[in-house]
Amino acid sequence: MGTWSRYAGAIRYAQGGGLNPHEQAERERIRMLAAEGLDRGEKNTDIAKNLRMSVRSVEHWRRSWRDAGLAGLRCSGPAKATKVDPQKFAVLEEELPRGAVYHGWPDERWTLSRLRTLIAYMLGIDLSIRGVWELLRRHA
Repeated sequence: MGTWSRYAGAIRYAQGGGLNPHEQAERERIRMLAAEGLDRGEKNTDIAKNLRMSVRSVEHWRRSWRDAGLAGLRCSGPAKATKVDPQKFAVLEEELPRGAVYHGWPDERWTLSRLRTLIAYMLGIDLSIRGVWELLRRHA
């Protein structure tokens, strides 16, 4: 455990992980620490335990490391670009204060379903309900 003791504070990340550049860099840092263990020939279970990660993650990293070396463990950036860029979101932000009644609903409640409809109508972008939720969360 001696070589790993200095990494005891390595953070874990959830399924789906972080989205911002800082979180991506932290993920890559943990994968690089795992690469050190892989270089030394350590077992997946030992690396997982020392980095407080799942064995399955380490198995995946080992395959990537074996196929492409350290380059296989580097962060490749976000999985995909967002559908609603900041300029389009600004248009939406201008419309929301007008209220739901202004946009044709019988009361002033903004629901995810109503926002989804408004986004499709105003921006021509079809999002799922979860996609609307994630959009609002990103811009909160």
